[in-house]
Amino acid sequence: MKEAIGMVETRSLVAAMEAADAMVKAASVKIADFQIVGSGLVSVTVTGDVAAVMAAVDAGKSRGAEVAEVVSANVIPRPHDEVDKIFDFDGGE
Repeated sequence: MKEAIGMVETRSLVAAMEAADAMVKAASVKIADFQIVGSGLVSVTVTGDVAAVMAAVDAGKSRGAEVAEVVSANVIPRPHDEVDKIFDFDGGE
């Protein structure tokens, strides 16, 4: 994997959608995953270069917090290649 991964988890679907919108508008990132975890928790995962992902996660945290509780946010700058298996970025190759 060559790209960083950033995640924002909120306690509301609407907050997660707002966070995702802010993330892709703030930097050149792609949404890799959008998971409704359960009990109101929703997680948005983006990928891109490290600086873009950091900017996107900051924007997503800020916007998500305006709507509901942001439970967690994290950036993984250099994820291990095995992480590809979780998200299937390369189509299973």
